Amino acid sequence: MEWVENVALPGRRVVSSRELTGGYSNHNVLVETDDGGRFVLRRYLGTNRCAVEVALAARLRGVVPVPEVVAFSPSDGLVLSVFVDGHPPSSGYSVGETLARIGSVSFDAPGFFGSSSDGLSPDGFEPIGGLDAFVERCLRTGNAAGYLSDVEQQSLLKFAASADISDLSGSHQLVHADYNPKNLLASGDRIVAVLDWEFAFSSSPLFDVGNMLRDPRPAGFADDFLRGFRDGGGDLPANWRELSQALDLYSLADFLTRPVDHRYFGRAVTRIRELVR
Repeated sequence: MEWVENVALPGRRVVSSRELTGGYSNHNVLVETDDGGRFVLRRYLGTNRCAVEVALAARLRGVVPVPEVVAFSPSDGLVLSVFVDGHPPSSGYSVGETLARIGSVSFDAPGFFGSSSDGLSPDGFEPIGGLDAFVERCLRTGNAAGYLSDVEQQSLLKFAASADISDLSGSHQLVHADYNPKNLLASGDRIVAVLDWEFAFSSSPLFDVGNMLRDPRPAGFADDFLRGFRDGGGDLPANWRELSQALDLYSLADFLTRPVDHRYFGRAVTRIRELVR
């Protein structure tokens, strides 16, 4: 809190603070000041993605609702932003429309962020490609044995090898990479904040479509989501479902390399079984 009071918000005093739930890879604290202000202090516990998130907040201003950044310290891995009040979205339309706006932001090349001082220059590495080799490596080095049968693993490898995602190579639109209800805040039916951009990269929005539709959603949510995405200018090719499911394999296979008690390991196993079935 010393950094908050002396650097980020000089002249203000912190009167209360409490941890916020939902931050799985970072530490998020709600901070209240003596003038009634409410802020979120984000501290990076693993990879320091401070520069990326701050640069994206500036780039997305007026395009996608993101919390306003008040202060940051890349060297310390700290970001202070305005607290946004809201609830998880219940309607898919605004979720899809917001995703289309995210995809309206493009870059010069595909790739991952973090190789420049501003944090927003893609490194040129193609995120789409070698899916079958990636899945094979995750099965070989991960913890799938004992949770996925040999038949299920072979079916997963065949699914990855048969997925034709080559037409998506070269895509260079903004991908959130963790686009699901836990990272969205709504007021009524309107999305008021998209949170947690530390995994963002430049590629195809179908990564985010696959992520959003990975888990079961309330009745009508998926149809509304797709309608909002199209109405917002998002492109859905005829085989969008197969493409988005294939792209989601990058995440699902990676989850198999996590410890078996990780919150996403069991979910990945369940989803993979559904896909190969």
